[in-house]
Amino acid sequence: MFGWLALFESGGDEALAVKRLPGSAPKLTDRQITQLRGWIVGRDPRQLEFDFALWTREIVRELIRRKFGVEYTPQGVGKLLRRIGLSPQRPLVRAYEQDPERVRRWKDEEYPAIRARAAREGAAIFFADEASVRTDYHAGTTWGVVGNTPVVRGTGNRKSVNMVSAVSPRGKLYFSFLEGNTNAETFTAFLGDLLHDIGGKVFLVVDGHSAHTAKATKHFVAARADRIELVFLPPYSPELNPDEWVWKNVKHDNAGRLAARTAAELRAGVTKAVARLQSIPDIILGFFKDPDLAYIHG
Repeated sequence: MFGWLALFESGGDEALAVKRLPGSAPKLTDRQITQLRGWIVGRDPRQLEFDFALWTREIVRELIRRKFGVEYTPQGVGKLLRRIGLSPQRPLVRAYEQDPERVRRWKDEEYPAIRARAAREGAAIFFADEASVRTDYHAGTTWGVVGNTPVVRGTGNRKSVNMVSAVSPRGKLYFSFLEGNTNAETFTAFLGDLLHDIGGKVFLVVDGHSAHTAKATKHFVAARADRIELVFLPPYSPELNPDEWVWKNVKHDNAGRLAARTAAELRAGVTKAVARLQSIPDIILGFFKDPDLAYIHG
């Protein structure tokens, strides 16, 4: 008791303050850490003369060695990256052919004009896209004994199922299996079914797939100009189409986990996944909250 009293009298409050035990000095200065974070967040490793496009602990470790002459262990790099607010994530891949200015015009000028026209004409806006999934497509993980990879029995026969869907910002989803390949014939058949189910005019946003630009498709649309108009997304910009999220849900989150043994089994699984989306519009509306799709609601 008297020990701490004497300590207080000799040094005041400062003498009683809890002090951090001395440890090893940081390997990088605050300025160096800021530089490092800027490189990782703002650049592709290939811009810094690395062979790969993804930031890994080994590449970051080599970058630190090159730029600052400081050695880190892979574990140390991991701790450092987490300390500066970074974590390993699955990247979104963007085509280098994409034109940023074209995307900007679409978001800021072209689509707002389409939305305004649709409101004036009482038309519905839908985004459409095709997809294909095979019986040997697998996604997801399963629990198992450490060091013993689990085996899930599927099939080695590669049977494809082709599909097309259209989704609206209001949560509506139209879907159809395609009998055969994706071409003008199967696409216009889908358009016919879509117009049968939807009253009024439809602005259908699509990409530049050959089925969408074929002469037969143009003739089909021109003959029904009072009912449908095709609007084309900027090239190489799938992230601007909310229907991509529909296919992620159907293919990756559902069909990929089936380990389907036959095409019929795969179709049944896809049908169930689509029916769930159609019955719960809130899931579809959630797709539109992706930052790349914020332009749709303005």
